[in-house]
Amino acid sequence: MAAETDTKSQKTLRPLARLVPYILRYRRHAAGALVFLLLAATATLILPTAVRRMIDNGFVEADAAFVNSYFLMLLALAVILAAASALRYYFVITLGERIVADLRRDVFTQITRLSPAFFDVNQTGEIVSRLTADTVQIKSAVGATASLALRNLILCLGAIGMMVYTSPKLSSLVLIAIPLIVFPLVGFGRSVRKRSREAQDKLARASAYASEAIGAIRTVQAFNSVGEANRRFAEAAENAYEAARASSRQRAWLTGFAITMVFGSVVAVLWFGARGVLEGTITPGTLSQFLIYSVLAAGSLGSLSEVWSELSQASGAASRLIELLDEKPAIAAPEHPISLPSPARGKVEFDDVRFAYPTRPGMSALNGLNLTVSPGERIAIVGASGAGKTTIFSLLLRYYDPDSGRILVDGDDIRQADPEALRARIAIVPQDVTIFAASVHDNIAFGAPQAARAEVEAAARAAHADEFIRRLERGYDTEVGERGVMLSGGQRQRIAIARAILRNAPVLLLDEATSALDAESETLVQTALDGLMQGRTTIVIAHRLATVLKADRILVLDAGAIVEEGTHQSLIETGGIYARLAGLQFGIDTGRHLRVAK
Repeated sequence: MAAETDTKSQKTLRPLARLVPYILRYRRHAAGALVFLLLAATATLILPTAVRRMIDNGFVEADAAFVNSYFLMLLALAVILAAASALRYYFVITLGERIVADLRRDVFTQITRLSPAFFDVNQTGEIVSRLTADTVQIKSAVGATASLALRNLILCLGAIGMMVYTSPKLSSLVLIAIPLIVFPLVGFGRSVRKRSREAQDKLARASAYASEAIGAIRTVQAFNSVGEANRRFAEAAENAYEAARASSRQRAWLTGFAITMVFGSVVAVLWFGARGVLEGTITPGTLSQFLIYSVLAAGSLGSLSEVWSELSQASGAASRLIELLDEKPAIAAPEHPISLPSPARGKVEFDDVRFAYPTRPGMSALNGLNLTVSPGERIAIVGASGAGKTTIFSLLLRYYDPDSGRILVDGDDIRQADPEALRARIAIVPQDVTIFAASVHDNIAFGAPQAARAEVEAAARAAHADEFIRRLERGYDTEVGERGVMLSGGQRQRIAIARAILRNAPVLLLDEATSALDAESETLVQTALDGLMQGRTTIVIAHRLATVLKADRILVLDAGAIVEEGTHQSLIETGGIYARLAGLQFGIDTGRHLRVAK
């Protein structure tokens, strides 16, 4: 789809047409800009007529009063032109800012609705570049550039019309030259659009790498890879520069060609006009009027060449944003979603589920998984890395849909429900906690933004987080920095638990929330988790088996299928995969357990 959009944007300005609905939302601003643009253009086009009458009537007859009156009229025209131009600028710039703000909002909304499969193959930094750099390019086009294009188009057409009215003979020479100017401009414009798109893409790649490196700056510094990171970014920035230079070179050729052809034709027309004055076929005032209109038409056409190249650049930026706006989420609500049972019970079922990630279609993550979790039951899933544990969570949250089989919540297939309604019944405490650059209160209330301060504090107390929060400089209003850098690992985990408690969902997913903590933090977090799991259907992904001892059932996953099931003791006695893992982590002599059992 990207290639197709790119090809189209190279041939036309069609991507910019997608901005028309945004313009129509603010008809008053658009109408104001158009009215004052027309007024400014009209005032400009009246000026040469006044000059002709002054030359032919005032200077020839030496009528000082006549000259004075015309200079006063020219002054009035200048005031009108200045006022109209100022108001046009205000309306146009305001309209451009408003449209781009709406466009950014819509693009961001679209991005947040795309399924994780999209982000598996697209870099976050590049997407952010489209949201920022590309919208700035469009703001320039919708604001000043589009206004100048329309103004120059009106002046060009108006000046050509007045040239024909003033002197049809001289005008015929100009009209012959126009195709020689316009057709090459169109050809150059296509090349400019192509180069512009390439420049935007390479700038986006440089921004993507910068975002990735800055986000992992501690790792970069820890491995003494600052020099390598600088080298890679410098290379990306140099590629972006070369692409931008190629685009600028095309624009320079376009502008130079246009100005040469336009003003060359003006000089030719002026030479024929001067011969007409000498022969007495036209008056000096008429030649002056025609010359001014020629300069207006030539200047407007020359400016149109520059504006055209800027619009071509904006078209390339718009095509990249349209790709995002037209991207269809792989996961979406059905046209007529069912209503999940109320009140929620928290029953979860996997019925012969098979799944492979879109980026690895030949590698199955789940192979005929069958699993039933009763309301209020606490189960733990263990297994080696890559066994499919995290995939179970991803499918239950409907980040992806299974290739075959069904997933049911409270008896209903989740593909028939609205994903937002499904996720409202699930709370998750991940291993890698996401903390936003906001206050402690806002981070806890992230899943319930309307929660009162008292509810947030109650959730923090239940998560054993209230004590350390109150020791912070501003308590619950303390800003915790990007990704929560001002908090320890245990504190971030307890914030995440408080967030899950406040959500109060019937199904709880725990992705080994204590694996990276010290003993003291682990004890506090585990205590908070024990309280959180009470009365909820809980599925725990366990890497450290010490966290699964209280589970009602332990499921051992291998190659995407359940190969063992039971309690800790029963699985130890079986002597299978779980017993081997327990032996490695606990130092248990599983052979001795088997002998005792016999």
